[in-house]
Amino acid sequence: MSLDDVFQRNLDHKVHKAGWLRAAVLGANDGLVATASLMIGISAAGKSDFIFTGGCAGIAAGAMSMAVGEYISVRSQTDIELADRRIEAKHLEIDPEGELEELTHIYIQRGLTRDLAEQVAKAMHEKDALEAHLRDELGQFEHTKARPVQAAVASAIAYTTGGLVPLLGALAPSMGAKVTSIVVFTVFGLAGTGFISSRLAGSSLLPTILRVVIGGSLGMAITAGIGSLVHLSGI
Repeated sequence: MSLDDVFQRNLDHKVHKAGWLRAAVLGANDGLVATASLMIGISAAGKSDFIFTGGCAGIAAGAMSMAVGEYISVRSQTDIELADRRIEAKHLEIDPEGELEELTHIYIQRGLTRDLAEQVAKAMHEKDALEAHLRDELGQFEHTKARPVQAAVASAIAYTTGGLVPLLGALAPSMGAKVTSIVVFTVFGLAGTGFISSRLAGSSLLPTILRVVIGGSLGMAITAGIGSLVHLSGI
C-alpha cells in the first residue's frame, strides 16, 4: 500500500471534521430555529409590523453570540490542552525514566508483550517523548485539536445562513401567509440541515433528519405558545 493510499484512507474517516462540523451544524440549526421562533413569537404576540425587523436583528445578534460563545468554549479546551502539555513536559524533565515506564505500561495494557512495549516506548521517546505522551497517554491528536477561530467563524456563517431561510418566509404579502411561509421554509431548512449533517458525519439519513426537524418544530411551537400568552395578557 502506497503513502497516497494511506492518506486517502485517513481522509475517509470523519473525526477530523468534528470541530467545525459540530459548530456549523449547531449554528445552522440555531439560526433556523431561533430566527423562525422569534418571528413567530412576534406574530403571535400581535406585533406583526416588527416581524421582518425582528428577524434581521435576531440573525445579527444570534450570529455574534454564537461566534463569541464558540470561541470562548473551544478556547477553554485549547487552554486545557496547553496546560496538559506544560505539565507533561515538566514530568519528562523531572522523571524521564518514570515517564518511560508509564508509556511502556500503556502499551502493555493495549496488548503488547513487555519486551515489545519497552522497545516501542523507547523508540517513541527517542523520536519525540512529549508528543508520544500527549498522544498515547492523554489522547491529544493533531486532527482533533481544538481550533477556536475555526469554530467561531463556522458557527457565525452557519447561523446567518440558517437564519436567512425563515427570513425569506417573512417576505410573503399577508400576515397569515408570512407565518405559514416561515414555518414551511424552516421545516425544509431543518430537513436540509439534517441531510447535510448526515452526509458529512456518515450517520443514518432518516433518523438524523427526523431528530433535527422534530426538535426544531418543537422549539417553534413552544415559542408561538409563549407569544400567544403574552398577547392575551396584554403586555
